Amino acid sequence: MKIVVTGSNGFIGSNLIPTLKMRGHEIIELDFLTGVDIINWDSIKNINGFDVIIHLAAISYVPKSYEIPREMYKVNVEGTLNMLELSRINNAKLFFTSSYVYGKPKYLPMDENHPTSAFNPYCRSKLIGEDLCKGYNKDFGVPVVIFRPFNIYGRGQNENFLIPLIIKQIKEAGKVSLKDSRPKRDFVFINDVVDAYCKALEYYSCGCEIFNIGYGKSYSIKQVTGIIAANYPKEIPIDFTHETRKDEILDTVANISKAQTILNWGPKYSLEAGIKNLINIQLPCHF
Repeated sequence: MKIVVTGSNGFIGSNLIPTLKMRGHEIIELDFLTGVDIINWDSIKNINGFDVIIHLAAISYVPKSYEIPREMYKVNVEGTLNMLELSRINNAKLFFTSSYVYGKPKYLPMDENHPTSAFNPYCRSKLIGEDLCKGYNKDFGVPVVIFRPFNIYGRGQNENFLIPLIIKQIKEAGKVSLKDSRPKRDFVFINDVVDAYCKALEYYSCGCEIFNIGYGKSYSIKQVTGIIAANYPKEIPIDFTHETRKDEILDTVANISKAQTILNWGPKYSLEAGIKNLINIQLPCHF
């Protein structure tokens, strides 16, 4: 297929594109870092002849959504609208990536029917994007697949996120200092996420389908830190200040049965295996 990938230089895009190319797909890469602004309609409206758009471009770091809300909404919402319109004009399928939309769990594991709750500006932008996807599907027949990945980790991830932050602290200081040890999250390795996109490319539906993408089990920050530290030859001192965040969600677990059943997809990497894979490609520690 001929596939447009927005955010091609980002965390997911930079891991996904080599696999897509290896599988014989032709890729049109759209990324702000390479001079393509997807919120500028005039600069993208003439892109044509493609089968699928995998829309990954977004401002995704939640603290940023409080610092630059107008820019975040413009990128996340208007960018999605432009990709949907480009899909409509070209009779193409759209993949939209959403996350953190469930809020405080009412039950675990959370399936795709779990109520959504916008508890920060980033979440709200993603729910607006989901509504646009549903609207373009209902009104114009644009086929849409919405992925709701849980906590992705892997090579190329921003160091502000938990797992790369822990690894960075170990590499630079030989110790780890974090705040609250209790929150539990469902961590899914980037290789498994890439595999989910590849499986979904083989799935045809004229509707708007939503899939959770996760591992199906949660780990506390304390457990994650211990798993990472166990990969190093020296004992790693670990300190928690026990500082808590307001309205902290203490546990999230994905119900991934829909993706397993419909897409024939399932995670292959345990957290231990994914972290080992990640650490093996990191630079040596300096301590």
